[in-house]
Amino acid sequence: MRPWILAETNYGYTKDHPYEVAVLPLGATEPHNLHLPYGTDIFEATVVGEKICEAAHARHARVILLPTIPYGTETNLQRFPLAMNVNPATLYRFIADLVESLVRTGIRKVLLLNSHGGNDLKPLLRELAGHSQAHLFLCNWYQVLAREYHDYFEHRDDHAGEMETSFGLAYFPHLVARTAEGELTADDGNVATTRFRAINEGWVSITRPWHLLTTNTGSGYPHAASAEKAERMMHDLVERLATFLVELSQSPLDEKFPF
Repeated sequence: MRPWILAETNYGYTKDHPYEVAVLPLGATEPHNLHLPYGTDIFEATVVGEKICEAAHARHARVILLPTIPYGTETNLQRFPLAMNVNPATLYRFIADLVESLVRTGIRKVLLLNSHGGNDLKPLLRELAGHSQAHLFLCNWYQVLAREYHDYFEHRDDHAGEMETSFGLAYFPHLVARTAEGELTADDGNVATTRFRAINEGWVSITRPWHLLTTNTGSGYPHAASAEKAERMMHDLVERLATFLVELSQSPLDEKFPF
């Protein structure tokens, strides 16, 4: 039993060892180019959650990792088969119910550990502010090392590119599709541009229709990936997020929290 993972923990332990912080990982079920599994975002959220909670637990943080939510918002991939969509309002309600379960347990510090770009969760934090006793924190883990990204990877990764493929090679290599010669079965992850400069340069935004944006849902070049790149990234990611969890666990819930 790993007592920082709720799915493995029993009531004999939890009734005598109260937790201070809960981490809720959020994934998605969707295609990831031709080579990564539909559950890529689920596996990523789970692995990151397990590693940061283990490291925080080792530093005496009272933290518990909840089971990963396997579905997310997929409205822009709906033209691809088995992209399993949960609309934002539905997802918000589901998360809110889980948060209230934590509050009833006595846990009022909650980290939403998001692994899917389609899960726009900041509005939920605004909606629950003042309506829930919980203090919600949001982390899109893939943005934590944004400034250091090119210390690990050569090519940008929007979806199923170098970073995510490296992650797969490191932590679920048996699910990364390769040819008999060991080459990835992926396409190059090229994307189309719109006819509008404003959108292409990012100062006007849209919900991107991925059947027009991409060929096989990949956005980002995957062929430079390696397990070693992801392992180096993970080392720094764990150090940064585990430290936050330790600080969060130790911080008193006074009237000025989190300030």
